[in-house]
Amino acid sequence: MIRAWQEGTGRTIYEGYGQTETVLCIGTFPGMKCKPGSMGRPAPGWDIELHDDDGKPVGIGEEGRIAIRADPRPVGLFRGYLNNEEENRRVFQNGFYYTGDKAYMDEDGYFWFIGRDDDVIKSSGYRIGPFEVESALLEHPAVQESAVIGSPDVIRGLVVKAFIVLKPGYRPSESLVKDIQRHVKRVTAPYKYPREIEFVESLPKTISGKIKRHELRELETKRFMDNNSHNSHASGTGGE
Repeated sequence: MIRAWQEGTGRTIYEGYGQTETVLCIGTFPGMKCKPGSMGRPAPGWDIELHDDDGKPVGIGEEGRIAIRADPRPVGLFRGYLNNEEENRRVFQNGFYYTGDKAYMDEDGYFWFIGRDDDVIKSSGYRIGPFEVESALLEHPAVQESAVIGSPDVIRGLVVKAFIVLKPGYRPSESLVKDIQRHVKRVTAPYKYPREIEFVESLPKTISGKIKRHELRELETKRFMDNNSHNSHASGTGGE
């Protein structure tokens, strides 16, 4: 998208990161080198680190939870969720606010988004961020929109599955599935490609346009449970 915009307008998109709970706390600010795909660096006045699940800082290039130092509280950080102390205790820990998003930092101090903490897919020992896979899918000429989740699998625990809305003029086919899979392998890494692809007319979204991945995960879990239940009954009937 950034490349297409630059080719069409001659201008560069400068990316940033923020939440409803924050202002733009990480960004590519004037005077900074633009790294397409990166969120940029922490904004002035914001002390931001990446932590592991135990709250310890991770190294360069390692995946971590985005942790914003809340003491002293930077201007623009929300004070807490109204009438929800349980959630406040969960996100505010040891003097930090945990955004619920994961990222890694390069050697220049630039942050790179991986995905929501609960969206990261753990498959066969690998941790795969859906955002990277979705970005690769969007570069395929047939893909208009995509949503990537972890689908339950007996052997791998989870497998990468993509729900895809095709552009006008393209029709679902086995050959198209294979072509899309090969494309993702080339753009990202062989272990990140979607082993399962389902073509859909539309994707579930919030009123602000964000994809509701949790609804797709719930759908896949229900399908998995129903299928296993059916197989179990079939096996039992055969035994009798």
